[in-house]
Amino acid sequence: MKKCIPIGMSDYKTLIEKNCYYVDKTLLVKDVLKSGQIVLVTRPRRFGKTLNLSMLRYFFERSPESNEHLFSETAIWGDTEVKAMFGQFPVIFLTFKGVKAMQWDVSYHLFAITISEEFDRHRYLLESGILWPEEIELYRQILARKAPEAELRLSLHFLAKLLERYYKQKVIVIIDEYDVPIQSAYVHGFYQEAIDFSKSLLTAILKDNNLLEKGIVTGILTIAKAGIFTDLNNLDVLNLTHTRMSDKFGFTPPEVEQLLNYYDLAAKREEIKAWYDGYTFGMTAEIYNPWSVLKCANDQGVLETYWANTGDNVLIKKLITRASASLKSQLELILNNKPVEQPIIETMIFPNLDRQSDLIWSLLLFTGYLTYQNYEMKKGKKVCSLMIPNEEIRYLYIDMLNDIFKEMVMGEEVSDMLLAITEGDTYTFTKLLQSFVLNSMSVYDLPSNEPEKSYHLFVLGLLVALSDSYEVKSNRESGFGRYDIMLIPKKEHKPAVIMEFKIVRPGETLEITAQKALEQIRAKKYAQELRAKSVSSVVEYGIAFEGKNILVLSGVEEKND
Repeated sequence: MKKCIPIGMSDYKTLIEKNCYYVDKTLLVKDVLKSGQIVLVTRPRRFGKTLNLSMLRYFFERSPESNEHLFSETAIWGDTEVKAMFGQFPVIFLTFKGVKAMQWDVSYHLFAITISEEFDRHRYLLESGILWPEEIELYRQILARKAPEAELRLSLHFLAKLLERYYKQKVIVIIDEYDVPIQSAYVHGFYQEAIDFSKSLLTAILKDNNLLEKGIVTGILTIAKAGIFTDLNNLDVLNLTHTRMSDKFGFTPPEVEQLLNYYDLAAKREEIKAWYDGYTFGMTAEIYNPWSVLKCANDQGVLETYWANTGDNVLIKKLITRASASLKSQLELILNNKPVEQPIIETMIFPNLDRQSDLIWSLLLFTGYLTYQNYEMKKGKKVCSLMIPNEEIRYLYIDMLNDIFKEMVMGEEVSDMLLAITEGDTYTFTKLLQSFVLNSMSVYDLPSNEPEKSYHLFVLGLLVALSDSYEVKSNRESGFGRYDIMLIPKKEHKPAVIMEFKIVRPGETLEITAQKALEQIRAKKYAQELRAKSVSSVVEYGIAFEGKNILVLSGVEEKND
């Protein structure tokens, strides 16, 4: 019988003792020992952070029972120098992945529960005889989740002090997904409270602490300038563009090859590569998404959007909707398999996302929605060539943009709009386009004087909604100018569509502006690109914007053979 596949199993000891399939990442222990006193590693969700930290805990932690059997057949056990560090330290281990809430009081309570559970893991300290009476009282308050907030902010330092006193040995602190509560707080409107609490909690245990042997922290983003790590001058940050530990999170091609051979899936190698490979971490290219590979293997090679279905895309959808016209145009290029170059901000300040739309590129990269081919330093900034890593993520974007499109136009009316566009039904198209613009401006608070944001969102919607039957192009040269949108049918003898958008200028009306747009299509000979294609006709739209008001004029140019 083959080993079970550890889907959703993040406790290293459980995985090994149940004889599950394990992709050996134990050499991470050596990398950690060679790194600074406090290491922050950032990777996208579901890339093995929690399992790796659990493995580190079992390797370093002093334990009443022997854990040698967990490592006896792993790569790290052959390193005698590193092996000497096995089981030598008291360990504080917490994961904040479950601290997600819609209100601060609930989030705070989840913090208290998480901290209480780690105190409970070290409950033997209460019976050790080393605690003063007031320390026993505080310990019990933390266990009961009734400690004053000021004490809870200092609770990890308090626990480290007791562990160091008991073991007469400095403490290793391991904290997983430190930024999950902060991301949740930003989405739900209590960002500052979460930042303030997290900074107090982590600074107390990690800054200038002579009780600390080493700190290992993981997350998705580096929220350094937001205040959490501001006071730490001994922080070794290893994000996904750094070379160290680049092969320790996610699966490498040899690891995937071995896994597929073991589960008799070698015949699906190329399909699985196209769907789940493509990430670059540091100088290590071709990193596979481990969650999706394991799920695919567990489902006997069925290709699905496994990783995409495990996350909440609300923040990404909101940022894409509100992004600048330029950013939406570049996203269109990425969806058409063309990389774009963007400077990357490696430390994230969430409130700045509302003021600097270009920060979304950094967010998309570090959260796993994009990857990079390469990067170079330009004027002190890291400029990355960004692209979609694989088919799974491409389908994620398609689903996400389809959702946005259906939110802006009632779901059942999307097909009516697409049919109206291709058949020249100006009345229906105008009504539904007006609905789209009104909804996109109200739902996501777009300024009414920036209709171009709605226009580019509309382009992205068309790009994915019509991708099966039409090639969607925008802002391309044809004839004597650049058209706004062109829909080229993939089947012969169907009509093509050309759209030109214009904003009403002072002294003009919607009618005048829409007519100018329609005339420009013909004057600039935008249909020139379609001459060699087998289209039955060209439907032309001149579309005028004045704030939230829209007027559409149309015409049909029959193709001359």
